[in-house]
Amino acid sequence: MKYLKFLILGILFGIILIKSEAASWYRIYEMFHFQSFHMYGIIGTAVGVGVLGIQFLKKKNIKDIEGNTIHIEPKEKGITRYLIGGILFGLGWGLVGTCPGPIFVLIGAGYYPIIIIFIGALAGTFLYGLVKDKLPH
Repeated sequence: MKYLKFLILGILFGIILIKSEAASWYRIYEMFHFQSFHMYGIIGTAVGVGVLGIQFLKKKNIKDIEGNTIHIEPKEKGITRYLIGGILFGLGWGLVGTCPGPIFVLIGAGYYPIIIIFIGALAGTFLYGLVKDKLPH
């Protein structure tokens, strides 16, 4: 029962992704071809909400689910890792037609071939875990 609110929030988020067409391959295709503002508006809104949320967490004494104070470590300055990571993420997103978030939503909506993409995402995460200490961070 402790985690029921998070399950409900996740289901609500999935419904919003489907209804806003953020999980739509067609909308992602339009975005990468610069044919529509739809996805840029959604992503821009998400970035804005994220910035405001992080600022709120930093200013207030907010606690996590276990009662510990949330502390966000500052990131190292540098552009290389963001360029490489962004290029890899964008290439994967463009080739597959979905980013990691909507994978679960699409499986839940009945698009079962996405399970192959889910397995690939798990394999990529596992591979990163194996080599992360050897990568320049």
